[in-house]
Amino acid sequence: MAGSGSSMLYSILLFTVILSLQEMYRTKLASSELYTILGGFISSILFLVLLTFIGNFQESTGAKTGWGAVIIAEAVALIAASTVHRVCITTCFLFSAGLLYEVNKISASALSTTEVRTKKHGGRA
Repeated sequence: MAGSGSSMLYSILLFTVILSLQEMYRTKLASSELYTILGGFISSILFLVLLTFIGNFQESTGAKTGWGAVIIAEAVALIAASTVHRVCITTCFLFSAGLLYEVNKISASALSTTEVRTKKHGGRA
């Protein structure tokens, strides 16, 4: 499993690459309805990658993670979506809500698995 430092580095690099490609192809993404929806999905991927970066940064500094990271990541993703097309803002928000729900489910599942493993081994992970 990747540590928070390498995950933080990979997520910021991926964010930069995705954002650059989205800005390079924004005229293509705004050219049709299907591409506009794709532009919103790409922006929601930006949300997920930036949320990963912020969460790893807060973990490495010892700060508590919470809704602030979600709001900041969503705001940045919506601003990036607004550079492509107005409809991308709406689709980005909807896709991001779905991704956030799935990440929360995965996180809860991983946390419960870790707690069960800790109890089974007498306090050790």
